[in-house]
Amino acid sequence: MIVITGAAGFIGSYWGHYLNAKGHDSLVLVDDFSVDSKLPNHQFIKATARIDRNKFGDWMHNNASQITAIFHLGARTDTTEKNIALLNRLNLHYSQMVWMLCTRYNIPLFYASSAATYGNGEWGYSDHHALIPRLAPLNPYGQSKQEFDIWALEQKNTPPHWYGFKFFNVYGPNEYHKGRMASVIFHATQQIQQTGKMRLFRSHRADFADGEQQRDFIYVKDIAELLYYFFHNRPASGIYNAGTGKAESFLTLAQAVFEALGQKPSIEFIDIPQDIRNTYQYFTEADMEKVRSIGYNRPFTSLQEGVKEYVSKYLIEKKYVIPF
Repeated sequence: MIVITGAAGFIGSYWGHYLNAKGHDSLVLVDDFSVDSKLPNHQFIKATARIDRNKFGDWMHNNASQITAIFHLGARTDTTEKNIALLNRLNLHYSQMVWMLCTRYNIPLFYASSAATYGNGEWGYSDHHALIPRLAPLNPYGQSKQEFDIWALEQKNTPPHWYGFKFFNVYGPNEYHKGRMASVIFHATQQIQQTGKMRLFRSHRADFADGEQQRDFIYVKDIAELLYYFFHNRPASGIYNAGTGKAESFLTLAQAVFEALGQKPSIEFIDIPQDIRNTYQYFTEADMEKVRSIGYNRPFTSLQEGVKEYVSKYLIEKKYVIPF
């Protein structure tokens, strides 16, 4: 059996559908399944069990011998969350529990870290282990991910294979429930459909023009391909970036969304909200050298191609992931 935590969420549910398409039906889905808005994400995933996240530790003790791998993709992912105790419980302590169980029962572990750990990028965006302790996240969410990464690197007792993936700006189907935390592509499509225009954050830094803030946007399909490669090939354990290696501006993204909708660009700039202005990342770009060095040669979907597919196949009709 393959276990997926966060299976009702965005990346976790996509990963479940992807594994089904690859012939893996013996899945165990772990999450808080009481959230009705997430039901469409996971209801059609073929699985042998659905386990409440609070009961997962006990379940694992009784079923560890049947588990092939654990993909720990569940987390509190709200970058505006200020409740540090909540972030520690869900992102740090829960992850430590999963790690220790995988170590005890000799189960490979694949877990989600985040590009939020890189903060302002003072140390660049390299995933080399020696640089990770120096990183300075800009918000409590990023700090919770950073603390687990550092803790993992300090452990002498580890799962037989373990991988932490620093997800950059992931977009794609099944993020409908994320509200404010959904991708700019999701919000832009809604705005354009409703008003004929979209809003972007203006820059509050002299070194970036309005709309020229850049992020490494990666299509969730590419995340699934990367995870599947690691699942089958088992390279050296460690922390790896999961981005495209190419930063794109929000203006470029906006133009791609308008093109996918067949409309002429009309963009309005608004101030970055005060509650995130001081923690806003103006640039991210994954250094993908380590991933390429272990033999992963698959090209990443271009932003234009990914936006076109996401908007035309999913967002226009609000479709969820369907069997591949």
